[in-house]
Amino acid sequence: MRRTDTTLLEQMQISDVDIVNRKELLGLTDDCFRLLANQRFLIEEKVDEVVDEFYLRQTEIDEISLLIGDADTLTRLRNAQRKYIVDLFAGNYDSEYVNNRLRIGMVHKRIGVEPKLYLSAVRSLKELIVEVLRENITQEATLTETLKALDNLFYFDTTLVFDTYIGSLVGEIETAKRKTEAYAESLEQKVAERTKQLEELAKQDPITGLYNQRAMRDVLKREVAMLKRNNSKLSLIYFDVDNFKEVNDKQGHIKGDEVLKYLSQIMMASLREVDVPCRYGGDEFCIILPDCDIENAEMICERIINKFMQTYKDLSLSVGIVEVTKDDNPDIDMMIKEADNKMYEAKKFEGSKIIA
Repeated sequence: MRRTDTTLLEQMQISDVDIVNRKELLGLTDDCFRLLANQRFLIEEKVDEVVDEFYLRQTEIDEISLLIGDADTLTRLRNAQRKYIVDLFAGNYDSEYVNNRLRIGMVHKRIGVEPKLYLSAVRSLKELIVEVLRENITQEATLTETLKALDNLFYFDTTLVFDTYIGSLVGEIETAKRKTEAYAESLEQKVAERTKQLEELAKQDPITGLYNQRAMRDVLKREVAMLKRNNSKLSLIYFDVDNFKEVNDKQGHIKGDEVLKYLSQIMMASLREVDVPCRYGGDEFCIILPDCDIENAEMICERIINKFMQTYKDLSLSVGIVEVTKDDNPDIDMMIKEADNKMYEAKKFEGSKIIA
């Protein structure tokens, strides 16, 4: 069932038993109801006078006058007030009566009537009704008991109105809490995503998009650990572009960056999905080849060299390769140093050269 299909009584879980208990708590008995009902015709006769005087007083209060706004609103309020006053003396205070009083509280909350203004209005209305009763009830005992019953009924109505005030405020707090929690969750997710993005950016070389030296060492450490567990092979390629400084000096750094980007693209196109190409620094690159022996590593290097030199015929690559197994008890610093040494051996030869 949708919330809009339920009464305020149902929404606030006020049962007939609760209504009876409230009446008893506030001293509302059947005798009270009979006393009030006995004055119904008197009140119906005087209700327009009471309503006129009530809104004359209310519109003198700036805060209330601003809330009423225009003549049409005032007309609707006057009609509702007539019904409210007559219902006070109807003698029937069942669930429908209670639901109507709850609705009054909800309406006052929605239009922004503060509790202090509501209580002020109730006090003014009560004074006007009491004046009518005092002027027309001649028996002092009957008057006293009727006024007492009316007083108790106003308390009864006020508790119902404030129940909706409080319920509405609690609902707003719960809604705000849910929104805050949803926002916090969304913000937390965004922070996590952004953190992940920043972590990835921290691992990447900004020019080539490959892993940088820091990330390369982490990957190499992980692969060495896996190598020791799986008893497989691991190859590491270390190479650079020969005479790359001349490219930057003679053709500019933009051209140098273009060469590095192209080389990274060739690497990505020539490797397996599990292989990890990295920019070690400057024009130096490394490739981590899990479960790959030195012969296959050489084939990969030859493929990269051939593709590179098809575009840059005046440039060459010097390449060093090391292969390790579990029995070598490999150390990543040792692997990098050995591959680097072999690369420098390759530089002793003219043109592109692979030393493994």
